[in-house]
Amino acid sequence: MRVLLTGGAGFIGSCLLWKLNSEGIKDVIIVDSLGTSDKWQNLTGKEFEDYLEKEDFLDYLESDKLKGALDLIVHFGACTSTTEKDASYLIENNYLYSKRLAKWALTHKVPFIYASSAATYGDGKLGYSDSDENSLKLRPLNMYGYSKQLFDLWLIRNKLSNKVTGFKFFNVFGPNEYHKGDMKSVIAKNFDNVAGGERMQLFKSYKKDYPDGGQKRDFVYIKDAVEVVYYFITHLNKKGIFNLGTGEARTWNDLAAALFRAVNRKAEIEYIEMPEAIREKYQYYTQADLTKLREAGCRHNFFSLEEAIKDYVPYLKNHAYL
Repeated sequence: MRVLLTGGAGFIGSCLLWKLNSEGIKDVIIVDSLGTSDKWQNLTGKEFEDYLEKEDFLDYLESDKLKGALDLIVHFGACTSTTEKDASYLIENNYLYSKRLAKWALTHKVPFIYASSAATYGDGKLGYSDSDENSLKLRPLNMYGYSKQLFDLWLIRNKLSNKVTGFKFFNVFGPNEYHKGDMKSVIAKNFDNVAGGERMQLFKSYKKDYPDGGQKRDFVYIKDAVEVVYYFITHLNKKGIFNLGTGEARTWNDLAAALFRAVNRKAEIEYIEMPEAIREKYQYYTQADLTKLREAGCRHNFFSLEEAIKDYVPYLKNHAYL
């Protein structure tokens, strides 16, 4: 199998490359933009056929130099910053780029897998069903979520969602996220402080239904995420847009307690003010509805939050990569 993997040096993309390599798949063309970050380290120790910079890639693809040469396109490349304010950049990078790539894949009959996001669900008032009917109604809270929603909508409205495979990733964490800066998981951001004997900081709640630290998210470990993606790579007849989470919402307090337990410390939490810029755009609750995923035959058994953090801590201690 020859795979084109955009975002292959990023968090989820590089972990998927690790999974592909472990399954003996090494004919992989990586497309990414390495820039000046340490993202390049996600590629060390992995096997792939070639690397291409994303800025030049679409013109190269559309020149048909890869016509007949690809068995699968996995499009995980995107700007994933939930605080990015440059709407034009997000539209160009997350929506228009995705459309061009999808059009090429569909025209050339190459299976197409891509990353959407749970950020498309907004405040959750419409629930977390990944049905096309529900997706058409969603109202994301930030521009990142909207840029992802636009591509989902383009597929659905053009009756193409049953010709591709997409994943609404929930709160993914784990090895290889080290380069993400402010977009790293709370676990990765706080590990050094917690392991060093300090308190862990969590945001206060501004809704009476949620105590401080009681806001809930569907946290999914990266090892689980790539197993689910690989299931669909080995079942390319399974099409549609699917939630990719555990199906269980847990509190930030649960996450903190699990991290402290993993480093053999009693939990010490300090609740801090949430920046005003994100207060109105903050998701207080997310939980993946896995009905559609299970109906597609994916029976993957997810790590519990506690098991996942226990598995992750040795990577964080050693700054180790998958």
